[in-house]
Amino acid sequence: MAEASQPIVSVIPDDEGKEKFKKSDHVAFYRRQMEGPNFQHRALLDTMVLTEKGARFKLLEPDTQTTLLLSVSPCKNDTVRILIDELQPIKARYRVPDVITEEPHVEQLRVERQSKDSVTLSWSSGRHQVCVWHFPFRLEILCEDKAMVTFNAKGKLWLEALQDPPGATSRGSELQEDHTSVLWKETFRQFVDIQANGPSSIGADLCLHGFSHVYGLPEHADGLQLRDTRDGEPYRLYNLDVFAYDLYSRLGLYGSVPLLVAHKPDRTLGVFWLNASETFVNVHYSPSDHQDGQTPPVKRRRVEPQTDVHWLSESGVIDCVVLLGPSPQQLFTQYAQLTGYQALPPLFALGYHQCRWNYDDEADVKAVDAGFDRHGIPYDVIWLDIEHTDGKRYFTWDSALFPEPAGLQRHLEKKKRKLVVISDPHIKVDPDWLLYCEARDGRHFVKNRQGQIYQGSCWPGESSYLDFSSSDTRAWYSRCFGLDKYKGSTPSLFVWNDMNEPSVFDGPEQTMPKDAVHYGGWEHRELHNLYGFYQHMATVEGLITRSGGLERPFVLSRSFFAGSQRLGAIWTGDNVASWEYLRISIPMLLSLSVAGIVFCGADVGGFVQDPEPELLVRWYQAGALQPFFRGHSAKETKRREPWLFGEEVTAAIRTVIQQRYCLLPYWYTVFHQAHTSGLPPLRPLWVEFPREQSTLTVDNQYMIGGALLACPVTEAGVEEVKVLMPGSGEVWYDVHSAKAYNGGRTLSLPVTLDTVPVFQRGGSVVCRSAGSGSCTAELQQLPLSITVALNSQEAADGELYLDDGHSFSYRDNKAFCLRRFTMLSGRLLCRPASEGGGGGGAFDCVTVVQSVTVLGVKSKPFTVVVHVSGAKDTCAAFEYMETCCMLTVNNLKLRVVMDWEIQIG
Repeated sequence: MAEASQPIVSVIPDDEGKEKFKKSDHVAFYRRQMEGPNFQHRALLDTMVLTEKGARFKLLEPDTQTTLLLSVSPCKNDTVRILIDELQPIKARYRVPDVITEEPHVEQLRVERQSKDSVTLSWSSGRHQVCVWHFPFRLEILCEDKAMVTFNAKGKLWLEALQDPPGATSRGSELQEDHTSVLWKETFRQFVDIQANGPSSIGADLCLHGFSHVYGLPEHADGLQLRDTRDGEPYRLYNLDVFAYDLYSRLGLYGSVPLLVAHKPDRTLGVFWLNASETFVNVHYSPSDHQDGQTPPVKRRRVEPQTDVHWLSESGVIDCVVLLGPSPQQLFTQYAQLTGYQALPPLFALGYHQCRWNYDDEADVKAVDAGFDRHGIPYDVIWLDIEHTDGKRYFTWDSALFPEPAGLQRHLEKKKRKLVVISDPHIKVDPDWLLYCEARDGRHFVKNRQGQIYQGSCWPGESSYLDFSSSDTRAWYSRCFGLDKYKGSTPSLFVWNDMNEPSVFDGPEQTMPKDAVHYGGWEHRELHNLYGFYQHMATVEGLITRSGGLERPFVLSRSFFAGSQRLGAIWTGDNVASWEYLRISIPMLLSLSVAGIVFCGADVGGFVQDPEPELLVRWYQAGALQPFFRGHSAKETKRREPWLFGEEVTAAIRTVIQQRYCLLPYWYTVFHQAHTSGLPPLRPLWVEFPREQSTLTVDNQYMIGGALLACPVTEAGVEEVKVLMPGSGEVWYDVHSAKAYNGGRTLSLPVTLDTVPVFQRGGSVVCRSAGSGSCTAELQQLPLSITVALNSQEAADGELYLDDGHSFSYRDNKAFCLRRFTMLSGRLLCRPASEGGGGGGAFDCVTVVQSVTVLGVKSKPFTVVVHVSGAKDTCAAFEYMETCCMLTVNNLKLRVVMDWEIQIG
């Protein structure tokens, strides 16, 4: 949440007319690089050294006589890491820790050819090559002799060497008044940033050959495809608390993932820029009518498209990983191998969450909980915002409003529901509060540049900020979640990390000053974008430790970085109750998903302002088809529990939430795929249809897994929507009417307020629950309904993943069930999806399949015979609807863990 007093704009001028948030022309290092010279680095090829970690070269910039060290490391998973640092810095430059999960296995390089001008190295049996040119220095990555990426194609390599500040005698000293150069001292509004090491920025450009569509770089309230930045601001990656953010803006929001994904029909490629300081990215598409500011000639020969990407960061080293794909699926796996796979969430976290700033007291929480049961609407989690605490002191409760918090949690737990409470990174400055004293005495707070504990303003008033970059601080914070320390908590309490950009109400750009100092003497500027990631990490570890390492945690974080996917969920922050914000939520979530942050959602209904009933219904319909599904609203808004808008609205919301619960077996399965392969549950159309040009710019519809196509209605008062049905030769089935449509066309679909356009892909199998229950715990006891959608070859296949839904037994004891359903020649088989996935061992799976529906059966069969391994064949009763070619077999009671088959004849 943001300051309650803020108006609903994201750039707030002060009394002098200055903007609250910076644009690129406010940032000195960006101006220096964009206006400065293009340095002409030379690769000293005679310094090449081949090691087991790749190749090393010295780079020389003749004008400044700066010598850099270049390392090139090709890895076995078809990625290439490019690392550039000063050869002999006066002190170590910051290298981002904890994001890359393990160092990749490096391939052995060999020299293919060498001259005085260049050297070509190869690996992977010569399939991949890297060519390094002497002057001007550039590095080209080739796949099967075709150039994919050129590093330093435009000569924008930039690295400002660290310096000792003139006139300063120690780390904490102020610069003398006669040294006020912007290189050492930068002012924005009333804030002064003293740069301890002077200018230290880095930059580099990469040319992506043959690509004219790039994606990623979340988080921005913008379209899925990145725009050419020559017509405005670059994309900024700098985590900030931006209340009611501007739409179609490239300025920074709450989180950052410096991953750019390029796609063309025969190749998907990624560039990961591992840097946690303030970063800008310029994207230039070519050929372009305004390239280099030139007016194009009337006729121009056909030029292969390319995209030039220029990265600029305030500090650190150049650490760039190129992911070579070639398919979207392979790229997602490569990135997950690098930064971690999506954590498998507990099943309840995929249900519906009800939140408000703030539910008033225990009676209010119980009344809302009862309201869901009274109106037959399933939900799993109710949330408490900051007002539940004692004076904004986290890990406490307001004793007047929540006198028996453990009793409240037990009340919810009897219904198998959970409570989530907020825990922000700022700690109220209160010498009479034990937790503050522990943090102060344990040296767990960030310091200012003078070496004193940094203080800033946030919800409690004067606050200090925990230094989560320290492993000792993270360990201490994790212990705070122990049941013995967090009084009033129980094992069914889970956590929400908010304001962790970090938000500082009286700080520059409402965040922490860059010259604040973290553990190890590192300035905040070096690791700003990691701050929320580290709090998220500490909170997750706290909940795991609380359970003795047995239970999966659930932690939602507003701020995030690359690697946050292995910790939990995020959401898109303080949005507004308007149709425009509903529409933008879809490309925002797709951009996050492409960049590995796949457990994501947007506040249903909009955080601020009051949605009209139609907008609220449409937002629930969209939210139910997205990974993290939470209704949330600010305290100034009217109450908006689903039953407060009349029976028509209540019924519409009830229907989509029930449909979400019925679909949870499928959602859980696609999250298992994300956890094991890196494939996002939410996928842009081009991920599933990579060769189709028509899919490349679509960001109002998407795939859920590989089987379902969703196109939420995001316009007011519409009676018809257009849906692209991709895939020439594909068949698509409306999940509500079972009507079949051919792919390779755009469908005009009539809609009412109850219509949610969702289609199942021919060739897929989707498992649903046969009912919704009141929460996910009840859902686990219900039988399954399987929908088989035949493709044009009358075949289909799909998977189902089941485990206990809450523990780590799936990982530690292989206690899970992974089954594959395959339909071919009128025969549906249920078999283990892989060795060890049959549901044996410690997981006692009693789930049964109650019914099977087959779509696309062109003529009524004579018999349906069920065969179960070790049992006698039986004939099953069935229904056939000729109008939609749909066959339904009921009353089956087939155990999922058993091998069985159904023969349609």
